[in-house]
Amino acid sequence: MKPYRTMLFVSGHKVGWAEKAIAAGADAVILDLEDSVPPAEKATARITVRETIERIAATNPRTDLWVRPNSVDSGLFGADVEGVVTPGLAGLFLPKVFTAREVVGIEAVVGHVEAKAGVTAGTVELIISYETPQSMAACEEIAAASPRIAALLGATGPNADVARSVGFEFTLEGLESLYLRSRIVLASKANGLHHPIGGVWQDIKDLDGFRSFALDQRRLGYRGLALIHPSHIAPANEIFTPSLETVEYSRRMIEAFRQAEAQGHFAIDFEGQMIDLAHVRTAEGILEQARALASA
Repeated sequence: MKPYRTMLFVSGHKVGWAEKAIAAGADAVILDLEDSVPPAEKATARITVRETIERIAATNPRTDLWVRPNSVDSGLFGADVEGVVTPGLAGLFLPKVFTAREVVGIEAVVGHVEAKAGVTAGTVELIISYETPQSMAACEEIAAASPRIAALLGATGPNADVARSVGFEFTLEGLESLYLRSRIVLASKANGLHHPIGGVWQDIKDLDGFRSFALDQRRLGYRGLALIHPSHIAPANEIFTPSLETVEYSRRMIEAFRQAEAQGHFAIDFEGQMIDLAHVRTAEGILEQARALASA
């Protein structure tokens, strides 16, 4: 999966909203068929989403398009997948997953629909959104359930499904969800998924609160956010992009260490910090992240 700093939800039944999200600078767009679509409009929303995918794939192929279908237990999932799997779809953003076994079943459905739609096998990836106590408790097992899984989402923002189902009260300090968010990051890394995604911030007017929220996710190991409003795109893109100062510091560190290494030194004083190969590998990761974002 590409490195996404920002994935913006847009209502799937709203024609033209995906283009607005792209124009606002979102790295990826999630076309929603779930909570933001009225029940009476679910069927027509599938048609609109498919047309949106095909249109943007032809006009703006650099921006990845994901779809959030309705959950498996809603009874709408199969029709959603059949309706939206088409060339140009990056993957499915799965809500309200419960078990690893459920993910295995989803994988089978997606593979079947790919074959029917003439989409190359394995093309449609999955992002798991941890929104239930059951999924949180089986976090690691679910993360390893399918090779289609590209990322995990720690949906531990204010007042949404996780807070209600688990029963915690959201605070900006985040101690009430620290265990859950940390566990998702560890499950990601343990399964080779290097781009865990955080979310979701609902207060569209409190940009200072959003920045604090985003910084907290980054410091914990998240590499991007799922968003619900375009005003959050620019600050999130900034926060999840390594700064020029950080990149240059990393370059200098690597260069200084390699020069010392050539002389047989493997621990050096670099600008007042004692560093060794472990620190250099971290610096190399920062440069790799910066390059990946620049080419995405």
